[in-house]
Amino acid sequence: MLTVSELFIYPIKSLGGTALSSATVTDRGFQYDRRWMLVDEQHNFITQRAFPEMALLQVSIAADGLSVQHKITGDAISIPFVPATNATAMAQIWNDTCLVQFVSDKANQWFSSMLSIPCRLVFMPDTSNRKVEEAYAFNNEINSLSDGYPFLLIGQPSLDDLNDRLTEPLPMNRFRPNIVFTGGRAFIEDCLKHVTINGINFYGVKLSSRCQITTINQDNGVIAKEPLKTLALYRRKNNNVYFGQNLLHQGKGIVQVGDEIIVQELQNNPLIVI
Repeated sequence: MLTVSELFIYPIKSLGGTALSSATVTDRGFQYDRRWMLVDEQHNFITQRAFPEMALLQVSIAADGLSVQHKITGDAISIPFVPATNATAMAQIWNDTCLVQFVSDKANQWFSSMLSIPCRLVFMPDTSNRKVEEAYAFNNEINSLSDGYPFLLIGQPSLDDLNDRLTEPLPMNRFRPNIVFTGGRAFIEDCLKHVTINGINFYGVKLSSRCQITTINQDNGVIAKEPLKTLALYRRKNNNVYFGQNLLHQGKGIVQVGDEIIVQELQNNPLIVI
Protein backbone atom coordinates (compact mmCIF):
# COMPACT_ATOMS: atom_id res chain seq x y z
CA MET A 1 0.00 0.00 0.00
CA LEU A 2 1.19 3.50 -0.84
CA THR A 3 0.59 6.06 1.91
CA VAL A 4 1.15 9.82 2.00
CA SER A 5 3.94 10.38 4.52
CA GLU A 6 4.87 14.05 4.00
CA LEU A 7 3.36 17.13 2.38
CA PHE A 8 5.20 20.31 1.40
CA ILE A 9 4.47 23.68 -0.13
CA TYR A 10 6.92 26.37 -1.22
CA PRO A 11 4.95 29.62 -0.91
CA ILE A 12 7.76 31.79 -2.29
CA LYS A 13 9.39 30.13 -5.28
CA SER A 14 12.88 28.74 -4.52
CA LEU A 15 12.86 29.64 -0.82
CA GLY A 16 12.63 27.12 2.03
CA GLY A 17 9.61 24.82 1.98
CA THR A 18 6.84 24.41 4.54
CA ALA A 19 5.82 20.99 5.86
CA LEU A 20 2.08 20.43 6.38
CA SER A 21 -0.06 17.71 7.91
CA SER A 22 -2.85 18.48 5.44
CA ALA A 23 -3.02 20.55 2.27
CA THR A 24 -5.88 22.01 0.25
CA VAL A 25 -5.93 21.15 -3.45
CA THR A 26 -6.89 24.12 -5.64
CA ASP A 27 -7.17 24.55 -9.39
CA ARG A 28 -3.42 25.27 -9.66
CA GLY A 29 -1.92 23.05 -6.99
CA PHE A 30 -1.79 23.15 -3.21
CA GLN A 31 -3.08 26.33 -1.62
CA TYR A 32 -0.31 28.96 -1.24
CA ASP A 33 2.20 26.82 -3.15
CA ARG A 34 4.47 29.09 -5.23
CA ARG A 35 2.03 31.96 -5.43
CA TRP A 36 4.89 34.39 -4.66
CA MET A 37 8.33 34.74 -6.20
CA LEU A 38 11.29 37.07 -6.43
CA VAL A 39 12.13 38.83 -9.69
CA ASP A 40 15.04 40.94 -10.85
CA GLU A 41 14.86 44.46 -12.28
CA GLN A 42 13.77 43.08 -15.66
CA HIS A 43 10.99 41.02 -14.01
CA ASN A 44 12.79 37.72 -14.65
CA PHE A 45 12.34 35.06 -11.98
CA ILE A 46 15.31 34.31 -9.73
CA THR A 47 16.07 30.99 -8.04
CA GLN A 48 18.66 29.08 -6.04
CA ARG A 49 20.30 28.07 -9.32
CA ALA A 50 21.92 31.51 -9.44
CA PHE A 51 21.54 32.52 -5.79
CA PRO A 52 21.96 29.49 -3.50
CA GLU A 53 21.64 31.74 -0.44
CA MET A 54 17.89 31.79 -1.15
CA ALA A 55 17.82 28.39 0.59
CA LEU A 56 18.52 30.18 3.87
CA LEU A 57 15.20 32.04 3.80
CA GLN A 58 12.62 29.82 5.50
CA VAL A 59 8.92 30.42 4.85
CA SER A 60 6.03 29.47 7.11
CA ILE A 61 2.29 30.12 7.01
CA ALA A 62 0.83 32.42 9.67
CA ALA A 63 -2.80 33.33 10.35
CA ASP A 64 -2.72 36.46 8.20
CA GLY A 65 0.11 35.81 5.77
CA LEU A 66 3.61 34.49 5.33
CA SER A 67 6.48 34.64 7.77
CA VAL A 68 10.02 34.54 6.35
CA GLN A 69 13.07 34.09 8.54
CA HIS A 70 16.76 33.85 7.73
CA LYS A 71 17.94 30.47 9.05
CA ILE A 72 21.29 31.81 10.27
CA THR A 73 20.85 35.48 11.21
CA GLY A 74 17.27 35.24 12.47
CA ASP A 75 16.17 38.33 10.49
CA ALA A 76 12.46 38.05 9.73
CA ILE A 77 9.60 39.69 7.87
CA SER A 78 5.83 39.19 7.82
CA ILE A 79 4.05 39.35 4.46
CA PRO A 80 0.25 39.73 4.44
CA PHE A 81 -1.69 37.48 2.08
CA VAL A 82 -3.07 40.57 0.31
CA PRO A 83 -0.43 42.69 -1.50
CA ALA A 84 -0.07 46.30 -0.40
CA THR A 85 0.01 47.58 -3.98
CA ASN A 86 -2.17 47.29 -7.08
CA ALA A 87 0.81 47.58 -9.42
CA THR A 88 1.22 44.70 -11.88
CA ALA A 89 3.67 43.56 -14.53
CA MET A 90 4.38 40.62 -16.80
CA ALA A 91 7.03 38.36 -15.29
CA GLN A 92 9.20 35.80 -17.04
CA ILE A 93 9.43 32.15 -15.87
CA TRP A 94 11.46 30.07 -18.31
CA ASN A 95 9.58 30.44 -21.60
CA ASP A 96 6.38 31.69 -19.97
CA THR A 97 5.21 35.17 -19.17
CA CYS A 98 2.43 35.72 -16.67
CA LEU A 99 0.70 38.52 -14.83
CA VAL A 100 2.02 39.24 -11.33
CA GLN A 101 1.28 41.84 -8.68
CA PHE A 102 3.98 43.68 -6.72
CA VAL A 103 3.71 43.04 -2.98
CA SER A 104 5.30 46.00 -1.17
CA ASP A 105 8.32 48.28 -1.04
CA LYS A 106 9.05 46.93 2.45
CA ALA A 107 9.31 43.38 1.10
CA ASN A 108 11.48 44.50 -1.80
CA GLN A 109 13.92 46.22 0.53
CA TRP A 110 14.09 43.29 2.95
CA PHE A 111 14.74 40.62 0.31
CA SER A 112 17.24 42.83 -1.50
CA SER A 113 19.12 43.25 1.76
CA MET A 114 19.01 39.55 2.65
CA LEU A 115 20.25 38.43 -0.78
CA SER A 116 22.52 41.41 -1.53
CA ILE A 117 20.89 41.85 -4.95
CA PRO A 118 18.17 44.21 -6.17
CA CYS A 119 14.97 42.19 -6.34
CA ARG A 120 11.21 42.55 -5.90
CA LEU A 121 8.59 40.25 -4.40
CA VAL A 122 5.57 39.53 -6.60
CA PHE A 123 2.33 37.61 -6.16
CA MET A 124 0.28 35.62 -8.67
CA PRO A 125 -3.34 36.83 -8.42
CA ASP A 126 -6.28 34.55 -9.18
CA THR A 127 -6.79 36.41 -12.46
CA SER A 128 -3.40 35.19 -13.71
CA ASN A 129 -3.88 31.89 -15.52
CA ARG A 130 -0.55 30.35 -16.50
CA LYS A 131 -1.13 27.23 -18.58
CA VAL A 132 0.69 23.95 -18.15
CA GLU A 133 2.89 22.99 -21.11
CA GLU A 134 0.50 22.03 -23.91
CA ALA A 135 2.32 18.81 -24.81
CA TYR A 136 1.49 17.35 -21.39
CA ALA A 137 -1.81 19.01 -20.54
CA PHE A 138 -5.09 17.24 -21.22
CA ASN A 139 -7.68 19.66 -19.82
CA ASN A 140 -6.13 23.15 -20.19
CA GLU A 141 -4.68 22.87 -16.67
CA ILE A 142 -3.22 25.96 -15.07
CA ASN A 143 -0.16 26.22 -12.89
CA SER A 144 1.19 28.44 -10.16
CA LEU A 145 4.71 29.91 -10.33
CA SER A 146 6.35 26.48 -10.12
CA ASP A 147 8.76 25.48 -12.87
CA GLY A 148 6.21 23.53 -14.84
CA TYR A 149 3.62 21.45 -13.00
CA PRO A 150 1.28 21.76 -10.00
CA PHE A 151 2.63 18.76 -8.05
CA LEU A 152 5.82 16.74 -7.65
CA LEU A 153 5.51 13.21 -6.22
CA ILE A 154 8.44 11.25 -4.77
CA GLY A 155 8.48 7.89 -2.97
CA GLN A 156 10.51 7.52 0.21
CA PRO A 157 11.84 4.18 -1.13
CA SER A 158 13.43 6.10 -4.02
CA LEU A 159 15.33 8.35 -1.63
CA ASP A 160 16.28 5.34 0.48
CA ASP A 161 17.68 3.67 -2.64
CA LEU A 162 19.71 6.77 -3.48
CA ASN A 163 21.00 7.15 0.07
CA ASP A 164 22.17 3.54 0.07
CA ARG A 165 24.50 4.56 -2.78
CA LEU A 166 25.79 7.77 -1.16
CA THR A 167 28.56 8.21 1.39
CA GLU A 168 26.43 10.75 3.26
CA PRO A 169 22.64 10.39 3.11
CA LEU A 170 20.58 13.37 1.96
CA PRO A 171 17.21 14.62 3.22
CA MET A 172 14.10 14.80 1.05
CA ASN A 173 14.23 18.63 1.05
CA ARG A 174 16.96 18.49 -1.62
CA PHE A 175 14.27 17.44 -4.12
CA ARG A 176 11.47 19.84 -3.16
CA PRO A 177 8.48 17.46 -3.55
CA ASN A 178 4.88 18.30 -2.75
CA ILE A 179 3.80 14.76 -1.91
CA VAL A 180 6.01 12.04 -0.41
CA PHE A 181 4.79 8.50 0.13
CA THR A 182 5.88 5.28 1.76
CA GLY A 183 5.32 1.79 0.42
CA GLY A 184 6.10 0.18 -2.91
CA ARG A 185 9.49 -0.30 -4.51
CA ALA A 186 12.04 2.35 -5.34
CA PHE A 187 10.95 4.59 -8.22
CA ILE A 188 7.47 3.13 -8.48
CA GLU A 189 6.32 6.74 -8.92
CA ASP A 190 7.84 6.59 -12.42
CA CYS A 191 5.04 4.20 -13.39
CA LEU A 192 2.08 5.87 -11.71
CA LYS A 193 -0.13 7.03 -14.57
CA HIS A 194 -3.31 7.61 -12.55
CA VAL A 195 -3.82 7.57 -8.79
CA THR A 196 -6.45 8.92 -6.44
CA ILE A 197 -5.94 10.46 -3.02
CA ASN A 198 -9.05 11.14 -0.95
CA GLY A 199 -11.13 11.04 -4.14
CA ILE A 200 -8.93 13.50 -6.06
CA ASN A 201 -7.45 12.30 -9.36
CA PHE A 202 -3.74 12.73 -10.00
CA TYR A 203 -1.98 11.86 -13.26
CA GLY A 204 1.72 11.20 -13.78
CA VAL A 205 2.62 13.11 -16.92
CA LYS A 206 6.38 13.72 -16.96
CA LEU A 207 9.37 12.60 -14.95
CA SER A 208 11.13 15.44 -13.16
CA SER A 209 14.55 16.25 -14.64
CA ARG A 210 16.77 17.54 -11.87
CA CYS A 211 19.03 20.57 -11.79
CA GLN A 212 21.80 21.87 -9.54
CA ILE A 213 19.34 22.95 -6.83
CA THR A 214 19.47 19.34 -5.62
CA THR A 215 23.18 19.88 -4.84
CA ILE A 216 22.50 22.83 -2.50
CA ASN A 217 22.40 22.10 1.22
CA GLN A 218 19.09 23.64 2.31
CA ASP A 219 20.41 24.34 5.81
CA ASN A 220 23.53 26.32 4.93
CA GLY A 221 23.47 27.05 1.19
CA VAL A 222 26.67 25.11 0.49
CA ILE A 223 26.94 23.53 -2.98
CA ALA A 224 28.35 20.01 -3.54
CA LYS A 225 28.39 17.43 -6.36
CA GLU A 226 25.83 15.05 -4.93
CA PRO A 227 23.25 13.77 -5.58
CA LEU A 228 23.54 14.49 -9.32
CA LYS A 229 26.87 12.68 -9.61
CA THR A 230 25.41 9.42 -8.30
CA LEU A 231 21.97 9.78 -9.89
CA ALA A 232 23.65 10.18 -13.27
CA LEU A 233 24.97 6.62 -12.94
CA TYR A 234 21.51 5.03 -12.98
CA ARG A 235 18.83 7.69 -13.47
CA ARG A 236 20.09 9.35 -16.63
CA LYS A 237 18.48 9.48 -20.07
CA ASN A 238 19.27 11.85 -22.96
CA ASN A 239 21.61 13.89 -20.75
CA ASN A 240 18.93 14.50 -18.12
CA VAL A 241 18.85 13.06 -14.61
CA TYR A 242 15.40 12.13 -13.31
CA PHE A 243 14.02 11.88 -9.80
CA GLY A 244 10.28 12.22 -9.07
CA GLN A 245 7.08 12.35 -11.10
CA ASN A 246 5.26 15.54 -12.12
CA LEU A 247 1.51 15.37 -11.61
CA LEU A 248 -1.57 17.03 -13.04
CA HIS A 249 -4.89 16.67 -11.28
CA GLN A 250 -8.66 16.81 -11.53
CA GLY A 251 -10.77 17.74 -8.55
CA LYS A 252 -10.38 19.73 -5.36
CA GLY A 253 -10.31 18.79 -1.71
CA ILE A 254 -7.93 17.93 1.11
CA VAL A 255 -4.88 15.67 1.08
CA GLN A 256 -3.58 14.58 4.48
CA VAL A 257 -0.57 12.73 5.81
CA GLY A 258 -1.75 9.17 6.27
CA ASP A 259 -4.04 9.13 3.22
CA GLU A 260 -3.83 6.07 1.01
CA ILE A 261 -2.67 6.57 -2.57
CA ILE A 262 -4.89 4.29 -4.63
CA VAL A 263 -3.31 3.18 -7.91
CA GLN A 264 -5.81 3.31 -10.79
CA GLU A 265 -3.46 2.79 -13.74
CA LEU A 266 0.22 2.06 -14.27
CA GLN A 267 2.43 2.90 -17.25
CA ASN A 268 5.78 1.66 -18.52
CA ASN A 269 8.62 4.11 -18.24
CA PRO A 270 12.01 4.43 -19.94
CA LEU A 271 13.85 4.21 -16.60
CA ILE A 272 11.84 1.48 -14.88
CA VAL A 273 9.75 -1.27 -16.43
CA ILE A 274 6.69 -2.69 -14.71
